Amino acid sequence: MARRCAAFLLASAALFSAPAAEARSTQDSPYTYEQTFGTTLRLLTVDLGYKVTEKDAEWGYLLFEYDDPTGSKQKPRGSFELVRADGNVRVVVQIPAVPSYHEQLLLDKLKRKLEADHGTPPKREKPPKKPKDGDKDKPDGDKGKPDGDKPKDGAPAEPPKA
Repeated sequence: MARRCAAFLLASAALFSAPAAEARSTQDSPYTYEQTFGTTLRLLTVDLGYKVTEKDAEWGYLLFEYDDPTGSKQKPRGSFELVRADGNVRVVVQIPAVPSYHEQLLLDKLKRKLEADHGTPPKREKPPKKPKDGDKDKPDGDKGKPDGDKPKDGAPAEPPKA
């Protein structure tokens, strides 16, 4: 009987204890990695007065204690992750103990601070598009077009307009 009771309690605990949902908010920054990391650190420590508990620029993260604006005495822990991606910097904020709009508010503040501190984001040239596998043998004017659009026997694809 005791084994059945213990098994029931164990099964109930496993069934009703769902893992905590960890929300995250993400935004791409067009500024350099160094500008984004430094501005994030200043935003947290100087502008917002949060305590940064750990930081590592090489690995791209900041851990901090979040001061909940609702006046809660608890200080949930949060993190900023910065990842170099496609010529931009992907910024990820996580504060699991609060609703996700708190994370989005921090991202919005970071975006405004980056613009205020560094001006308009630098224009970056997009890398040239790689040709599709089927486009290797086509002349430049025909790349990206299906084979059915090519003129036959040298005839123009469309009649000339008068």
